Amino acid sequence: MTQLISSLIGGRSDTAAPAGTLTVTNPARLVEVVAEALLGDADTFVRAAISARAAQRDWAAVPAPVRGRAIQQFGRLVEDNLESLARVITREIGKPIRESRGEVQEVIDTCTFFASEGRRLYGQTVPSELPDKQLFTFRVPVGVAAIITAGNFPVAVPSWYLVPALLCGNAVVWKPAEYAPATAEAFAQLLLHAGLPTGVFQMVLASGEETFTGLTQAIDSGLVDKVGFTGSTDVGRRIGELCGRNLQSPCLELGGKNPLVIMPDADLDLAVEGALFSGFGTAGQRCTSLGTVIVHYDVHDDFLARFDVAVRAATIGDPTQDVLYGPMINARFAERFEGWLELIRPHHTVHGSTGLGRISDANPREGFVGDPAAGLFVHPTVVDGVLAGDDLYRTETFGPMVGVARFGDFDEGMTLANGHGYGLSASIYTRDPLNVFRFRERIDAGMVSVNNSTSGAEAHLPFGGNGKSGNGSRQSGIWVLDQFTRWQAMNWDYSGRLQKAQMDVADVAADPGFRLPG
Repeated sequence: MTQLISSLIGGRSDTAAPAGTLTVTNPARLVEVVAEALLGDADTFVRAAISARAAQRDWAAVPAPVRGRAIQQFGRLVEDNLESLARVITREIGKPIRESRGEVQEVIDTCTFFASEGRRLYGQTVPSELPDKQLFTFRVPVGVAAIITAGNFPVAVPSWYLVPALLCGNAVVWKPAEYAPATAEAFAQLLLHAGLPTGVFQMVLASGEETFTGLTQAIDSGLVDKVGFTGSTDVGRRIGELCGRNLQSPCLELGGKNPLVIMPDADLDLAVEGALFSGFGTAGQRCTSLGTVIVHYDVHDDFLARFDVAVRAATIGDPTQDVLYGPMINARFAERFEGWLELIRPHHTVHGSTGLGRISDANPREGFVGDPAAGLFVHPTVVDGVLAGDDLYRTETFGPMVGVARFGDFDEGMTLANGHGYGLSASIYTRDPLNVFRFRERIDAGMVSVNNSTSGAEAHLPFGGNGKSGNGSRQSGIWVLDQFTRWQAMNWDYSGRLQKAQMDVADVAADPGFRLPG
């Protein structure tokens, strides 16, 4: 029997489907139906925000260390169900099982980190310039947070938002990717069973347009105080405009065209390994996926020859097996990827594959694991000869396609690394510390790797980008606390008289009893 999955509002299933239903199939076996999503509409989102608003103040009154225990319990539940949750991810979005297990582990790591942050939501005691007066700062919750996440990391990325938001005393309305409802339902049920009060957490299944309409109504009505969004740059701009009109600052984690720079002194075998994982892990469907390898002229041909061999030899196919990547997440991404192949121009040279586009019996991939006709599988593609003026250089191609460009001197390499306007992740391969420090100083990316891939995050390190990759906000670690709390300053005067800051300081200094030390 097909699993029916609905929104969760006030701790209960909202079984109405005002926007219809969405049949979700396994992208590796399209004949296998995973779930039927009962889609809400804009009103569903608003009702969820109303429920969250009603519950938020009481949740904020719960001591932060106690809120931390709920996060700790959530982490334990996820750990107890790691394998089951990983298999749901693999079945629903086609992520290789090893990657799915790693994604679930990221949720556990996030909970482990933030469970103790409930005891470290520190403020400060600040010395006053006036006598008999104390100054304090406090972190206070933002209020109701609307969290909108993509389906390529259906549990790890949501945990980066939801865990700190809840820990800090906010109530949450979460809109996951509607094409990954089974994973969202499993994740949500684990969170609800961690001990959250009714109404503190809501989940809304809806299309992007219905969500945006509902979000607009909720923000304009004062029901939502903070938006967290992971997705495309174009949608991020719309959310940024909406929040800006309402004097809110969203947390935006957007796309990337992440460069990997290879210097003449690089370990080329290591660089090939890093480029392979960066470009083709999760079938290139990561915001941190490699966009362009920028290779020094002296080692370009050698690197490209090795990279071509590695890509051709990579195992692709059934995501339940040990493969580099499986299918595209969803039909919409498979179709879009075929459109991006049209960015290949006559001056480009294609490497790494015996075909372009969908893998099939008529367009085969040597060594493919499983039945290519059964799912949404596409060929890996390496495009050499990319130039700064190319659409392929500037466009985020969400899929297994990597560009290769050449550079002569360091300045030219940095121009190529920054010129596309994205600023999420970047990597450099070199043995020279001087190259490392020069690269770190001049790269626009929010995250920098040295002799490692462009992908990979840890729960205690800030994650986020600049430019077309985001608005400078950061997730993970202590830095995300600034997204879900506001600083409140308090001054407490116990002098028994009105003391005016700045104006009365001179009077204090003029007091006959006032003496500087020494």
